[in-house]
Amino acid sequence: MARMVNCVKLGRELSGLPRPPFGGALGKRVFENVSQDAWNLWQQQSTLLINHYGLNLRDPKAQQFLMEQLEQFFFGEGAALPQDWTPETPAAPRKK
Repeated sequence: MARMVNCVKLGRELSGLPRPPFGGALGKRVFENVSQDAWNLWQQQSTLLINHYGLNLRDPKAQQFLMEQLEQFFFGEGAALPQDWTPETPAAPRKK
């Protein structure tokens, strides 16, 4: 049986993460309060941020920025999309 959590992001009881995503107090807080579904949303958001800003995750400043965004995404006002970011539009189907 899956471990259930009252997800702070999605506002309902859902399956939790199988283990903390990383060490420390924030990793424990995420484990206790974030569902797997919400974590999947964060993975999409973090990929967008990494690609948009060209973050090098070996850089401690980039790691700190990403952790701040994660905390906002789950426990703050919500991480904002980059101001100059626009979603890709799907290509129009080719006419035969």
